[in-house]
Amino acid sequence: MTTTRVVRVAAFGCLAVMLVVLGAALRPLMFTEQAAPAEILSDNEIGFVHDMVAHHQQALFIAQRLNVNVDPAVSRLAQQIDDSQRTEIGMMLGWLRLVNVTPGSRTPMEWMHTASNSTDLAAHHGVVTSEATRGQASMPGMATMAELDSLTSATGVDAEVLFLQLMERHHRGGIVMAQAADELLADGPVKQSARDMISTQGQESGLMALMLAQRGAQPLA
Repeated sequence: MTTTRVVRVAAFGCLAVMLVVLGAALRPLMFTEQAAPAEILSDNEIGFVHDMVAHHQQALFIAQRLNVNVDPAVSRLAQQIDDSQRTEIGMMLGWLRLVNVTPGSRTPMEWMHTASNSTDLAAHHGVVTSEATRGQASMPGMATMAELDSLTSATGVDAEVLFLQLMERHHRGGIVMAQAADELLADGPVKQSARDMISTQGQESGLMALMLAQRGAQPLA
């Protein structure tokens, strides 16, 4: 083989190697159409989590307004609810941060009315609104400011009864929201959290109904 031919073969070999390397380097630039990133949370998950944060926050207000001089059993229950719901609020706020959603930035309960497979879901769960207020419904079980003020000023057995009534109704409202989420969501941690809330708040609601009966009172309608 002549020297000239050897040089040519070597040159072509180097060129082939360079093309292979260049192709590997350019491949990420030429094929950028990768699969879309997985959705972190669905709209229904975001709606439920967003609203449940606000719902839980009022439970803390109710617990904090209970007079300290009441039956220790009622005080312990209030503290238990405060601790558990405060923990859940922290978890849900973490989920909202993941999707850059600010608490208070969405229309309350809109997720129950706009979900594609839940035309009658809100009515089924007792969240009924007129056409004028659709998408702006109050969350179920929420206490009014007048009720919260009455709890603040109540003492003794009156405080115990009003606290139990407001919190039991509040829990029932939370269960309504969690049951709706459980129906809407296919799977995942938000669905599991909703199911946990149904179980925990259902047990606490039963206990509060029993404590009300012991005081000659009934849960609120």
